Amino acid sequence: VLLVRNRKEFSALGSKCPHYGAPLSKGVLRGERLRCPWHGACFNIRTGDIEEYPALDCIPCFKVTVEDGKVFITAKKKVLTFPAVTEHRQHLGLHRCLLNRNTMLLLGGGVAALVCAETLRQEGFTGRIIVATNEKHVPYDKSKLSKEMNLKPEDIYMRKPEFLKARGIEFWTEKEAVSVDFQKQRVHFMDGSSQKYQQLLIATGSHSGFLKVPGADLQNICTLQTPEESSKILKLATGKNLVIVGASFIGTRLDQACRLPAPARHTNGTSLQPGAAAELPAWVLAGPFQMLQNKGVKFHMKTELCELKGKDGKVTEAVLANGKTLPADVVVVGIGSIPSSAFLKGTSIARDDKGAILVNLHMQTNIPNVFAAGDVVTFPVALLNGDRSSIHHQQVAEAHGHCAALNMLKRGKELHTVPYFWTTMLGKSIRYAGCGKGYTDTVVKGSLEQQKFLIFYIRDGHVTAAASLNCDPMVSLIAEVLYLGKQISKEEAE
Repeated sequence: VLLVRNRKEFSALGSKCPHYGAPLSKGVLRGERLRCPWHGACFNIRTGDIEEYPALDCIPCFKVTVEDGKVFITAKKKVLTFPAVTEHRQHLGLHRCLLNRNTMLLLGGGVAALVCAETLRQEGFTGRIIVATNEKHVPYDKSKLSKEMNLKPEDIYMRKPEFLKARGIEFWTEKEAVSVDFQKQRVHFMDGSSQKYQQLLIATGSHSGFLKVPGADLQNICTLQTPEESSKILKLATGKNLVIVGASFIGTRLDQACRLPAPARHTNGTSLQPGAAAELPAWVLAGPFQMLQNKGVKFHMKTELCELKGKDGKVTEAVLANGKTLPADVVVVGIGSIPSSAFLKGTSIARDDKGAILVNLHMQTNIPNVFAAGDVVTFPVALLNGDRSSIHHQQVAEAHGHCAALNMLKRGKELHTVPYFWTTMLGKSIRYAGCGKGYTDTVVKGSLEQQKFLIFYIRDGHVTAAASLNCDPMVSLIAEVLYLGKQISKEEAE
């Protein structure tokens, strides 16, 4: 049990974050909000409710009394043995409960649709909820695809099928939407069927960018989109020459594959700023890059892949624009992602030039009763003074899904979240919180050589983001300060 004192009031809570089991005693406490030190999940210390994702479950709360200067905690013994509360607190007041048979149709099988579906039930919606996805599985933890590549799909499910069924959430797998008739409020699917809706959420995510070079149709060329692809890469890469196209986080996070004994590992990138979405300058990433180089990964920067050659239908060589030829038994493509919104082409829904759906702070599109969330959208970001951005990460998608659900129920909820990114590389943790886009200055604390540092991103004289290597709680602290709308000046950062 974690005992917390906020001024003169005590609270007793579960001591581990239900997301990955982080010790909340090492977290950040600001007022009535307790933030996880590892991945930024936030909980209310009075109720245990989630206030920031990525955790899907609340933490338990226990009765606290103070007598003669001593604090007493009362709890049922069996509750103390549970890893976490199994779901959000339910808000089922009769004045909020929608006793209708409307249909909420959610397109997409990721965390945005999952959180939207759960929030609808938690907030009292009793009508039909359908989640339709072209995936083979219920929502799974995609962050593990590059980390634990030998796991079975069911090992990384975020919710078991039985959990969804028990809550009356219909989950249609391998059900791809091909068009939407917004006037008739009906979605048409690849198998010829269709479904009418009263409210629609589009959370179809994004898909990998395509290689447009000669030889891209050869075998053993993979992306990292599904559990099946993840295990396939691990199997193919064992003892073989692996070439990763793109120096993004997808490319650099394949550390399990990089640990395998093999003749050579190559990463090809067109930029000296890998992971541009997280806006880590090249000199900051020199630490993680050095770790990968120590494992035998060879980087080929400022050049492009121009051709793949093969034999008997399988790739054998990767030819770079600088003239180098790399042996390649396996090629993994990580060159960015594209919003999965092509099925909306020709409709009146507003999209940007990249295909991302435009939404407001209520996650509403320009079409009545149609919402969108997750990787498929571009949305106004408070930390960018309301400028739009597409931020592809789990925590943001979950916040989108939650906000969309509340507004599907006419709650008038505006999106309020601080983007929080996490990963590990060869056992070293990398964290990033905020939006550093357009930063003009940085403040660095710690040591690059010792592989432990914190960097602040400064725009207009104030901190708008922070990144770290092996300084997890500090990034959670900055995330909480930014969430509360408080400004940190460059001088304070220093």
